[in-house]
Amino acid sequence: MQTVKPNDDQSYKIRRLEITDKSKGFIELLRQLTVCDSVSDTEFKDRFRELAAEGDNHVICVVEDSNTGRIIATGSVFIEKKFIRNCGKVGHIEDVVVDTSARGLNLGKKVIEFLTAHAQSMGCYKVILDCSAQNRAFYEKCGFSEKEIQMVKYFDVELTGRRVIHGARD
Repeated sequence: MQTVKPNDDQSYKIRRLEITDKSKGFIELLRQLTVCDSVSDTEFKDRFRELAAEGDNHVICVVEDSNTGRIIATGSVFIEKKFIRNCGKVGHIEDVVVDTSARGLNLGKKVIEFLTAHAQSMGCYKVILDCSAQNRAFYEKCGFSEKEIQMVKYFDVELTGRRVIHGARD
């Protein structure tokens, strides 16, 4: 865990997701990024345990506001094992979001640094992410550069009785 103090009034803890973070606004924060239906406590615990079983190969980072106990930023990285580059590894950063009330405090940059450092510590030869054109400048400030083109194909899939919205942002 790492503590960041942007000013004297606030301190923020950067750490891995914990099973109690659902009650601290984690799901509501994800809704500021994309479509995120309601997630029951049981569903959250089941998915948390499933991801925890991946160990260091799938890490979700959160920033907790020490004063309010709320989760105000998050992001994740998962490690892809490859045959190319001498059986190399690639880190994939996903689902980065900072609460609207906390933007401008460099918390997004701290999340990216945390996730990038983790990928590097896992032996990845690169870390990649997809972003919207409006977020390009932010990621360039974090040391990323544009490469090639992202493509996507959505599927109409039934997941636990809920229909995935075709064409939803992810």
